[in-house]
Amino acid sequence: MAIHPSAQIDASAELAADVVIGPWCIVGPGVQLGAGVHLVSHVVVQQDTSVGAATVVHPFAVIGGDPQHNGYKGEPVRLEIGSSNVIREHATFNRGTPQGSGVTRVGSNNLFMTGAHIGHDAVVGDHVVMANNATLGGHARIGDRVFLGGLCAVHQNGRVGQGAIVGGLAAVTRDVIPYGSAWGNHARLHGLNLVGLKRKGYDKDAIRRLLAAFRDLFEGDGIFADRIDRTAGTYGDLPEIGEIIAFIREDSRRPLCLPGE
Repeated sequence: MAIHPSAQIDASAELAADVVIGPWCIVGPGVQLGAGVHLVSHVVVQQDTSVGAATVVHPFAVIGGDPQHNGYKGEPVRLEIGSSNVIREHATFNRGTPQGSGVTRVGSNNLFMTGAHIGHDAVVGDHVVMANNATLGGHARIGDRVFLGGLCAVHQNGRVGQGAIVGGLAAVTRDVIPYGSAWGNHARLHGLNLVGLKRKGYDKDAIRRLLAAFRDLFEGDGIFADRIDRTAGTYGDLPEIGEIIAFIREDSRRPLCLPGE
């Protein structure tokens, strides 16, 4: 264990044997740092936060801070961060609220660039990239392998499905389907995340079928509810389309990011 003499570590913090804590870091009560965690310098892990193995936190990040919620009165709430994350300068991750789940959850193998913010009770998956100053409101839910562009903001309770990409400066006030590509202010759905699909190894035939299903779902004839059922029947063998349909049906009352709106 390598702890700089200027660091302040609460007596109740639990540190793995090989953590590295640099100059002027503060590790508060109820904090757990896993194997190989590295706090570079000037990092604040405020309290009641677990940080998974091999995560690196860069200077001036504040994680485990109080939720930014007027109803919070100091109740015990947590932040849980998975392994092998990179958290860059000035990022802020808040703990949950008693009014929500009580826990903010962040997965593994993510990159959070400078100034990224994760609000209270949010859930972030694995292999997510949040570019500079991307922001999640409270209770937001971000699926695996999502890319959020610089300065975009996901509204509180907003959902962005697995494999989606959101462009920089986008105001995401409506849910973004899995594998979708949304951008603009306010964000509109402009198709599928073709770059992400190709990077995951989808061949041309698979992408053509996904695009055909997308067109039938969002640009076909009839009302949207009928198109959902028709697309589910026609393309039910495609797991990605099944995921999109399930995402939409999960809460039909929620506003959905659609093309042309």
